Amino acid sequence: MPSSNFIDYVKIYCRSGKGGAGCMHLHRAKYVPKGGPDGGDGGRGGHIILQGNRNLWTLLHLKYQKHIMATDGGRGGESRSFGKDGEDKIIEVPCGTVVYDGDTGEFLTEVKEHGQRVVLLKGGRGGLGNWHFRSATNQTPRYAQPGEPCQEKNIILQLKVLADVGLVGFPNAGKSTLLSVVSAAKPEIADYPFTTLVPNLGIVSYRDGQSFCMADIPGIIEGASEGKGLGLRFLRHIERNAVLLFLVPATSEDIEKEYKILLGELEKYNPQLLSKARLLGISKCDVLTEEDLTKLQKKVDKLAKQLGLPVLLFSSISGMGINELKDALWTELNKEQNQVIEISHAPIDVTMREKGEIPEEEDQEGTIYLNEVEEEWDLSKYRGIGWDE
Repeated sequence: MPSSNFIDYVKIYCRSGKGGAGCMHLHRAKYVPKGGPDGGDGGRGGHIILQGNRNLWTLLHLKYQKHIMATDGGRGGESRSFGKDGEDKIIEVPCGTVVYDGDTGEFLTEVKEHGQRVVLLKGGRGGLGNWHFRSATNQTPRYAQPGEPCQEKNIILQLKVLADVGLVGFPNAGKSTLLSVVSAAKPEIADYPFTTLVPNLGIVSYRDGQSFCMADIPGIIEGASEGKGLGLRFLRHIERNAVLLFLVPATSEDIEKEYKILLGELEKYNPQLLSKARLLGISKCDVLTEEDLTKLQKKVDKLAKQLGLPVLLFSSISGMGINELKDALWTELNKEQNQVIEISHAPIDVTMREKGEIPEEEDQEGTIYLNEVEEEWDLSKYRGIGWDE
């Protein structure tokens, strides 16, 4: 996918529909001189609904749609006619979309499954017609309820790529080359830093027709968690990965130091990332002589014991160690503790990124409601305020 079409951050203004007003009407007919009240109820306002769609991979369709508003409910009519309900506005988003409050940065909800619906903003309830207020002592009420007001909110949508394995490394560490070798993905590869500007996904084939998804994340540099380079923009995609594969080239002067710098940037961004399974891969081993390779193997064996994680040597060009790398990744992915990817989404700093139909009686199972208001109608406040004059 071209980098210009990969949009993983949008800020939009959403507004639900307001409820329609109830009708104040007294029935009149030729042979019914005192028909009594027959005003109908107003319709409810439309909801703002998020719906997961597995066929979407980007938020590009929302980039230029800055205002999303549902329609208002219709007014009630005579003869107890109900007002029309407002039309719901359904916003389709890719699976893995996280929603934040656009003004405070507070985490609101996330959409992780295809078809999952989240009612982000509920439409206002319609007002009751004067037919509801009739009683033995008040047989001709000349007032009705107004509809509930709408809800409005600035929303930030962030896409966090869903993948099993995430590649973490400095620019030109060999991440894109590895992904192009083990999968059919064709990321851009060149000999200059920051070749990869957007995350790339690839399906890695394994034995017996099995497979797993690997994500190539743009290169991270020291200070990425503070906004340097491209790291801050794409570090969020690492949160969804079950296993993190750190890549350090064999030509590096200090492999342990580079690994700890990368690990430190992830910890500053979100400390929970340290709880994920990690592997360290030493790439570009094809440039070493056999003697240097033997020395490096002894060094990484000692490093593996010191760090307490698997360290593997491989070369994407010659194919050396690729099968062993796949085996190690598959083993980690199938461990029970790595099956469920749950991570709490910390609030975001909104000041750092200023760039760039479900009727109530037909709610779908599993629908989540935000801004739910559980209160009874207080009818007394609508009496004696001049509506019956």
